[in-house]
Parts: sequence; C-alpha cells; structure tokens
Amino acid sequence: MDVTPRSFTNRDGMISSKFAEFIQSYNVQRRPSVRLALFWLLLSILPSTSYSQMSEPGANVIYIAGSGNKALDLHITRLLTDELGDEASLVPVRDDQSMIGTDSPIVTIGPVAFSKIRQMNRDAPILALMVEKTFIQSYATRSPGQVSAIYYDVPLLRQALTGTTILPQATQIALLASTETVELYEDLIDQLAAYNLRARVFIADSDEQLIPTLVRALTYGDFVLAASDDAIYNPRNIKHILLTAYRRNKIVIGPSQAYVKAGVLASSYAPFPAIVEKAGTYVRAFLAEQSLSRARLSG
Repeated sequence: MDVTPRSFTNRDGMISSKFAEFIQSYNVQRRPSVRLALFWLLLSILPSTSYSQMSEPGANVIYIAGSGNKALDLHITRLLTDELGDEASLVPVRDDQSMIGTDSPIVTIGPVAFSKIRQMNRDAPILALMVEKTFIQSYATRSPGQVSAIYYDVPLLRQALTGTTILPQATQIALLASTETVELYEDLIDQLAAYNLRARVFIADSDEQLIPTLVRALTYGDFVLAASDDAIYNPRNIKHILLTAYRRNKIVIGPSQAYVKAGVLASSYAPFPAIVEKAGTYVRAFLAEQSLSRARLSG
C-alpha cells in the first residue's frame, strides 16, 4: 500500500489533552472515544484480573500495550477498534501483567511499550507501531514471523521530495554524516537521479569539524536533508546546525517531528489512519496464518 506522507511545521503539535478534560468535554453515551477513555481508566484502577474474561467468548483477542500517552493511546485504540470491527477484541495490557499468552498478537505503541513487552515475554508475537526502522529492524531480522513493525519514519527519498516541494528549483541536496553513519544515505543517493536530483555527503567526525563542514555543505546544497543520525543531529548540536543554516538562508528538512520541534523547517510523516489500516492488514494475516510478516508502511 502506498501511503502519501503529510508534512507539518513547528507550529503544529502532537495530540495533547488532559484525560479528565477529554472525558468532561464529550457526551459519554454518544462518543465511542470517551467509552474507550473510561475503559482505559477502569483498567488502571481495577485489580489484576483475567482480561480474556472481558472479551466475548470465542472472539479473537488482540492485546494492545500503550505508550503511556493516554491521548495517543486512546486515539490509536479507537482507530484500530474501528478498523478490526467484529473480527477481534482489543484488550489493553497492564504494566503488572507479567504473563501474557502467545496465542494472540500484541500491538505495541512506541518503542518503550515494545521493549517492556519484549522483556515480559520473548516468545510473544508483537506488531510494533510508532517505531523507527533503526530501532526495530534488528528485532524483526532475528525473529521473522514473530516480531514485525509498521515504521513511523518516512523513507529519506520522501523527505528529499518534501524539500523539493518547498523549493521547486532545488537540484542539489547536502547531507551531513560521520564516517560511521554515512551508509544511512547510500540508498538515497542512488535513488535521486530518477528525480533529476543529486546529493553529496559531507563528513564530520568531531564537534570541532561540524560547523566548518556544515558551511561547506551549505555552499553546495540548496537545502540540508537530515537522517536519524544521533552522531550529528543531537541535542548538543542541533541548535548550532539550524542557526548556521538559517543565517545562510538555507533550510533543513528533518526525518521526524522531534526535529521540527527543535526548529527544522519541515518533515514528512505517516498519518495515523494509514498506520492503523496497515496494522489491521497484518493482524488479519496473523489470525489467518499465525505468523507476522515484516512490515513497512511505505517505501
């Protein structure tokens, strides 16, 4: 499935609202999302019980482990509930639920939830949402059919095309990397020729080299494209990179919302409905085949 990424600027934000305000501002009887909110709230205060007793007899059970962000968890749970309909019942996982059966897949929201579930039960089939490729790829490779993911990060080619949408006249893209992370851009460089674009990687292996290297990169590129590279783009460096770029009237395109919050002009991202639609496809495949395929949202 080809999913068209959306762009956002740092004037936008993530889903954020206080749980109590969320409940108070809606009619409980008419709003399915509010009923889900109350369901999560009750689970947080009920004693440990068998969650399978809460689902309909004979129904397929899909566990879901939240990120801890109630608004985000509720939103994704609502979307997935609508997507699956009567095909399966969603059962939230409690932090103190240490023994989880492996007959049903577990959908995790975010890297922290995935790590917790993985520690609880290394045999559990897991479909990870809201994770980046660099985080989950090694798990999926070691456990094919058991650990799968729908990547939240958009391929660098899509990010590059986001930059050319903002700057249609752009033909050259500057890339910053260390010697150890230059491979992040290899596939991108090969793909750009089909779009009449070219790119060059500028290497900086120390903080002292970073700004002089960036200045050379800005001379070459119409904009800077950033990958998820903590060696270059970290809290210590990002402010200096952005200030140097903007003083030279060059923009920086980043790979995630975190970069946008830091001051990057724009990024592309996969919309939640598209992520959940794809998740539904893989859950159905598991129910039919008892195996999770390694997934990728778009590519």
